[in-house]
Order: sequence, then structure tokens, then C-alpha cells
Amino acid sequence: MLQFQVGDKAVYPAQGVGEIIGIDSKEIAGKIHRFYVLKFISGEAQQQDRRVLVPVERADEVGLRPVLSRDELEEVFDILRETDIHFDKQTWNRRYRGFMEKIRTGSLFEVAEVYRELSRLKAQKTLSYGEKRMLETARNLVVKEISASRAQSEVKIREELDKLFAN
Repeated sequence: MLQFQVGDKAVYPAQGVGEIIGIDSKEIAGKIHRFYVLKFISGEAQQQDRRVLVPVERADEVGLRPVLSRDELEEVFDILRETDIHFDKQTWNRRYRGFMEKIRTGSLFEVAEVYRELSRLKAQKTLSYGEKRMLETARNLVVKEISASRAQSEVKIREELDKLFAN
């Protein structure tokens, strides 16, 4: 079982990178339970801080994980650089469901595939409104985790990724 400490960065599936700001105990049905208090890192000043309580004993089960290491980030960039992509001739809503499943896994490798595929598809045709939103969601998740892992600004990471997909 993973153990996080206050101040650690952690990734919550489909929500992104947050910081463990506390470990609280609460009594529920006569039993004491411990929770990680996760505050999501927001790059937008107008957005209020979001917090979630994750039961310590179920953190693995819900998919809470540390941010990727630099070696793992190289694998993510290998996924993003892949240009030989096969696009199924399925409808946008079926593609959308498949991409949502990948995003919900919490795996940056899966999210990077969604980001890459939608970016490449966007270069070939106009994306549906849902696909555009999903592309932005995937992009934000990738940017935030790379930024947290490298301790670099999100702006710098966005610029790097924009160059990668400028082809």
C-alpha cells in the first residue's frame, strides 16, 4: 500500500495532480478512518481550490498514485511522439467513450494516447465539440503532471507540447 506524506504530490484519476495537505481522522459508524486531504493544483486564479478526501486504506483502489518519475515521463513523450496512428472509422461518440475510459484509468500513459490521437485527428479533420473538450481535458492532465514531475511551469510545458504537435 502506498503511503503519502503531507506535502507530497499525488495524481487522482481523471482529476489530475494535487498535493496532500493533511491526513485527517474521522469517525464513521463508530469506527475511526484516516483520509488523505488532497488539494488540487489549479493554474487558474478564478477557480476555487478543490479538495477531496481519499481513505488511506483505499488509496490504491481508487487509483491515487505518485506523479511519474523522469524515466516514466520519457515513456510518455515516446507515446506523444508516435506518428503512426490508426484511426478507426467509428463514430465520434464511440471514440469518445473509448477515450473517456482511458482518461478514467488515471494512467498518464493512457491519457497521453488520448491527447496524441485527438491532436493528430484534429490535424486531419474538425473535431466534434465533445472531442474538443476531451482534447483539452487530456492536454491539461498531461501538462499538469509533467509540470509537477519536472517542477517546470505549465506554460513552458504547453509550449513544448505545442511544438511537438505543430507538424
